[in-house]
Amino acid sequence: MLTVNNIEVIYDDVILVLKGLSLHVPKGQIVAVLGSNGAGKTTTLKAISGLLKTEEGEVTDGTIVFDGERIDRLPPEEVVRRGVFQVMEGRRVFEDLTVEENIVMGGYSRRDRAGLRRDFALCFDYFPRLKERRRKLAGYLSGGEQQMLAISRALMARPKMMMLDEPSLGLAPLLVKEIFRIVKRINQEEKTTLLLVEQNANLALSIADYGYIMENGRVVLDGEPDKLRANEDVKEFYLGGGAGEKKSYRNLKFYKRRKRWLS
Repeated sequence: MLTVNNIEVIYDDVILVLKGLSLHVPKGQIVAVLGSNGAGKTTTLKAISGLLKTEEGEVTDGTIVFDGERIDRLPPEEVVRRGVFQVMEGRRVFEDLTVEENIVMGGYSRRDRAGLRRDFALCFDYFPRLKERRRKLAGYLSGGEQQMLAISRALMARPKMMMLDEPSLGLAPLLVKEIFRIVKRINQEEKTTLLLVEQNANLALSIADYGYIMENGRVVLDGEPDKLRANEDVKEFYLGGGAGEKKSYRNLKFYKRRKRWLS
């Protein structure tokens, strides 16, 4: 469904962030992109959704093809109309609107009223807690409830592919597990393709069909979840179970990490 082919992204005409990144997202699957802060994960999503221009960023090389059509030169609203919806890091709900109004806003580009009514009810089926708070202002919701609301708003767009940016950020462990369980249900029941950017490698790999690990703007390792879990470097740096003395990822020099990934 999605092919990102050797793209480069530059901010402010001088800062090279993505350095020949390639990845593939098959239809109907969940693909996880893992990596530490600054690896370029969020920039990858913004390159796909067309949001780079809002931050003086640009895809300067390579192509992004979705459903057989090149989208890297399209504005964000056109990318949404073609079926790609990004759930931003930090939820980004409309705080002064009610839960119900936020959900309705997700379907602004649709004209099928029967489908909109069906999907509106579906949001409350997946997230009963939101139904209880449907008249409440979104700004007064908890962080977990706002994440549920952001996903519901995305569902209302009836996307072919939903991109989730750090859905576990700042949430209690029990809420994170609940949200990931529902994300898996959405993939299975609605046949929605998912591209998941996440730092919680254990949870991401537990629901993903395939995974990529990014470092310094490049993919350094990819494979099925079982393969990634079995990799000693992944265990050490992301899963907390490496052999020998436990090391701090941030204290290692980049060239040493790069040498290990490529060995």
